[in-house]
Amino acid sequence: MVSEGLEVTDAVVRYGSTTAVDGVSLRVAPGEVVALLGASGSGKSSLLRAVAGLEPLVAGSVRWDGVDLAATPVHRRGFVMMFQDGQLFPHLTVGGNVGYALVGRPRAERERRVAELLDLVGLAGYERRPVTALSGGQAQRVALARSLAPQPRLLLLDEPLSALDRGLREHLVGVLDETLRLTGTPALYVTHDQDEAFALADRVAVLAGGRLLQLDTPGALWTRPATAEVADFLGYRPLLDAGEAARLGLTVAAGTLVGIGPGGLVLDPDGLEVPVLAARARRGGGEFTVELPGGRQARVQSDRVPAHQHPPRTLAVRLAPGGCVLLEAGNGEGPTASRSAGVVRESGRDPVR
Repeated sequence: MVSEGLEVTDAVVRYGSTTAVDGVSLRVAPGEVVALLGASGSGKSSLLRAVAGLEPLVAGSVRWDGVDLAATPVHRRGFVMMFQDGQLFPHLTVGGNVGYALVGRPRAERERRVAELLDLVGLAGYERRPVTALSGGQAQRVALARSLAPQPRLLLLDEPLSALDRGLREHLVGVLDETLRLTGTPALYVTHDQDEAFALADRVAVLAGGRLLQLDTPGALWTRPATAEVADFLGYRPLLDAGEAARLGLTVAAGTLVGIGPGGLVLDPDGLEVPVLAARARRGGGEFTVELPGGRQARVQSDRVPAHQHPPRTLAVRLAPGGCVLLEAGNGEGPTASRSAGVVRESGRDPVR
């Protein structure tokens, strides 16, 4: 029988009078990694807990291979949840932690599986190490190996790297990605970090206020956000109307909004002169906060203009089409048409790869 994977349909989770998850539907296909991306309070962790069976649904359903899991207790769902602190057992060795879920199997089989998983996460030979002697990154790799030990149908990850520094997070994102691909383990990954989501996931679900705003591949999400709300969350700000964009050298159709992303505003000696409100030094140059026509602020980076000693009072800037997205005015609510680089598409779809 071919697995259908996870299907969440119109899920609603409430805490008293507060709706944490508001009618969310999504799928996770076999071998697929889907990231739940959103700010604190967006409902992503509540949705993850509902999938695990730790939170009851007020409405909607969670299915695996077409079977409703409403009556299936947590320990019988075949899912494993990995938390940000790893929750390792301090009285057990590394091997003891990884093999904890394999108790009852023959010793030789258990030891072989533990060694295989530790090698997979880059900790070969660590079986006898006490977990209290591990670094934060090593501890999370042990937690990942332990989560994979019982060969879960679905791995649920709740911000597993958020407590680590950025350099270590970036390294472990690569370890996690490679491990999931090699094992073929489908995963639902909660994070507020866009870089993590885009690096790991086959598709990314953006949530806000308990609602699913858009579910798409990382590339499509970045280049074609479905709504102004999604564009703003991704960092395309401010949103300019056609008239404001024209003053900055970009001509678009009436009724179009232009979202300025990283690299969307550039220096140009023939551009519009705008006042500099603030400046700060960055590696290789400076970042300047400027005031655009209409009074809104935007950022422009330069590797030629110094920011630390005597920053300029004004800069000449223009919009760079490759760093901007185009949206229809008034599409801040719900899935509607969005455009990027002249392409129009219908958003809000949920394709499964």
